[in-house]
Amino acid sequence: MTELLYMIAAALSLGGLGLIAFLWALKSGQFDDLDGAANRILFDDEPPPPSSERR
Repeated sequence: MTELLYMIAAALSLGGLGLIAFLWALKSGQFDDLDGAANRILFDDEPPPPSSERR
């Protein structure tokens, strides 16, 4: 029976830790731009400017 109480305490602790991590991610802006990375892969990067030095 005591093992069950330890398991319940551990599950509640881990759940609370996960909730705190999720709220921290929301507050720090991790979920602000969900479509940006998905759209960024579709477009090519700007080509670098040509260098003035010739080899």
